[in-house]
Amino acid sequence: MSFDPQGPPAAPQVPLSAPDITEAEIDAVTAVLRTPNLSLGPELAGFETDLAHYHAVPHAVAVSSGTAGLHLALLTLGVGEGDEVIVPSFTFVAVANAVLQVRATPVFAEIDPLTLNLDPASVERAVTPRTRALLVVHTFGVMAEMDAFAQIARRHGLALIEDACEAIGAEFGEPPAMGRAGSFGDLAVFGFYPNKQLTTGEGGAVLARDPAHAARLRSLRNQGRQPGAGWLDHAEVGYNYRLSDLACALGRAQLRRLGQILALRRAVAERYDGLLRGIAGLELPRLTLPRRTISWFVYVVRLPEHADRDRVQAGLARRGIASGRYFAPIHLQPAWRGHPSAGAHPLPLTERMARRTLALPFFNRITASQQQQVAAALQQIIESEAQPGR
Repeated sequence: MSFDPQGPPAAPQVPLSAPDITEAEIDAVTAVLRTPNLSLGPELAGFETDLAHYHAVPHAVAVSSGTAGLHLALLTLGVGEGDEVIVPSFTFVAVANAVLQVRATPVFAEIDPLTLNLDPASVERAVTPRTRALLVVHTFGVMAEMDAFAQIARRHGLALIEDACEAIGAEFGEPPAMGRAGSFGDLAVFGFYPNKQLTTGEGGAVLARDPAHAARLRSLRNQGRQPGAGWLDHAEVGYNYRLSDLACALGRAQLRRLGQILALRRAVAERYDGLLRGIAGLELPRLTLPRRTISWFVYVVRLPEHADRDRVQAGLARRGIASGRYFAPIHLQPAWRGHPSAGAHPLPLTERMARRTLALPFFNRITASQQQQVAAALQQIIESEAQPGR
């Protein structure tokens, strides 16, 4: 990364993200602290029931993180050594890590230039006799082409996993039959880290249609225990991927006002659209897309071709404005460059898009004046980048 010679970055006055916690969440967590049920209690069961109902699926299994959810989803579907799983490289590294952790091979496919999700045609080309599953990410809260991926999965006899960690509340399809993110795959994974639309602090969940899948997920997340078995009885090798009742109480309170949260985030996106539209060469995310309702996770712009992203970031940081490189491709990460998967298929579009994408400060309670500050700074920096000699 290059550094701006004009001075060190200031402490962020406008953070990249911030959780939205109200008195309702505080009261819900405090109430659990007044009970003996801090784990595996009624709030866990209630949160799972609420999530399943919201997504119109039979089962939800809360886990300690979205990453844990990905790991358990792959294990539950029997993905293992010798198998291949098709994934994007333009996403968070946990997607590929989870595949590797079950001793399978991630196969990176190309993305669509509009949505930045997996491109169905590229996925189709990547299928081999060893392919066992498609792991489709709904990038930035924009749902992927789930009808196309469902057809590919059926045609080749593959499992279909949705990574909906960034997309709770997003929808896909034709009205009035639109389905929510998480309701399309064999299994679907959600993450509830503090930068997500809904947070439990740390945490995640896996949605399942098949009761056998749900039972296996619950066993694996709780050290391989079976329902009704003793605490020291283990039917299989499992993990401590439990989510506490404190976290579940926070999640339930957040889920009750998720409609308000999503509306606030959409309003922030609309405000940015108006503020940034006049900056030459800057490409903004679409506010609407065919057959989709966007759940705004982050606000990611594409910088002009002439702009150096490192200098833009440094300039924003010097003005007290945080930003993020969403996403650095997995196959170019230091941890992955030497893996055979990293160079197996060329990904020119992924690499080209990733060089230009930059996430701006985005959270429920960001103020209009903070957004104006971001827009003014970004315009000034981009204009300076266009000057001769830069």
